[in-house]
Amino acid sequence: MINRIKSVANTEDKKRLLSNFFSLAVLQGANYILPLITLPYLVRVLGVEYFGLLAFATAFIMYFQIITDYGFNLTATREISIHRNNHTKITEIFGAVMSIKILLMIVSFLLMALIVFSFEKFAKDWEIYFLTFGMVIGQTLFPIWFFQGIEKMKYITYLNILAKSIFTVAIFIFVQEESDYYIVPILNSLGFIIAGIWSLYLIRREFNIAFEFQSIEKLKFYLADGWHVFISNIAISIYTVSTTFILGLFTNNTLVGYFAAADKIIQAFKGLLSPVSQAIYPYITNKVANSKEKGLNIIRKVTKYIAISTLIISSFIFLLAPYIVPFLLGKDYDRSILLLQVMSVLPFMIGMSNIFGVQTMLPFNHKKAFSRILIFGSILSIILSLILVPLYQDIGSAVTVTIVETFITIAMFIYLQKSGLKIIGENKHV
Repeated sequence: MINRIKSVANTEDKKRLLSNFFSLAVLQGANYILPLITLPYLVRVLGVEYFGLLAFATAFIMYFQIITDYGFNLTATREISIHRNNHTKITEIFGAVMSIKILLMIVSFLLMALIVFSFEKFAKDWEIYFLTFGMVIGQTLFPIWFFQGIEKMKYITYLNILAKSIFTVAIFIFVQEESDYYIVPILNSLGFIIAGIWSLYLIRREFNIAFEFQSIEKLKFYLADGWHVFISNIAISIYTVSTTFILGLFTNNTLVGYFAAADKIIQAFKGLLSPVSQAIYPYITNKVANSKEKGLNIIRKVTKYIAISTLIISSFIFLLAPYIVPFLLGKDYDRSILLLQVMSVLPFMIGMSNIFGVQTMLPFNHKKAFSRILIFGSILSIILSLILVPLYQDIGSAVTVTIVETFITIAMFIYLQKSGLKIIGENKHV
């Protein structure tokens, strides 16, 4: 095993890939594990209803995170990766992307305020939505796409972990009873914002990249470049974020709490895949730009490992759900056991769709097809949600997510097979 690792790390770019993988593993591990640490505490202290309220608010605010992210976590990462040795070009990309994200953040805040004060369901808890919006501010300031693109993730890994660890500990100190529920979004938002501000300082100090205003033409160029990915992200949000949101509109905070608790566990396991996805995307993009055949060969090798590991994870969740839920959530969340089992296939489906879509279709410039499949998935999600949620409530939401993710994975696989980009089997052309 040691010899195999050494053989993989025998070139500079592969050493960088391994370094970024481990940095991202630590970073994403913290992003998913730290909330999982507080989950057993919060579900017990806040109760199902207040936990459901916070989950509903987070689902609502995540729409605005998607708007401000736009599509830059993929498109800006790609551009930085390609031009990593061109300081002038990187400065241009950084200035343009940050300008667009800040403008989108301002628009998002105004839109959020309009929605919150226009509907009673939101207005009665308006403070929670405004406090949770701090996560959007922090996400806007935190240019993970820059560090991914230059493949220097170690610069922000420990910073991000330190900031979020401090505020995770603060939850145990300051949240002592149900009435302290409003403190949770404050601490979460502060963790995001402080990490974002410090990452901008690192970019200035370590890479000598300063913010510079860019021309309208350049802003339009980067907006157009990220458009298809943005549409894809909106589509993804409809069948992920919207599931919790629609459930909250049709039912109540208690049922949202049961579903959100099970979903948190799924998200934690899905988080195990994020470091792999984020580390190999710029690497594969760079390889495809130089040689499409070599890039596809790398994708094929990665696919085998992802398929095996995610299948093991999904099986583990399904079989051990009756033990995982009582251990993490307590006896009041028995309803979440079935929800967790229904959604247990998601790590496998999402792992494969990430390979088929993000790691293959995007580097090979099949953006339109990628967007189209996700849009069809989002339409299917809305139809199923409107039918199943009123009938089966939170179980209907779990079934909807599972069906939609399965549909997307199969659709992407079929498209790649027909287009000649065969992940499995002999390739006709690239």
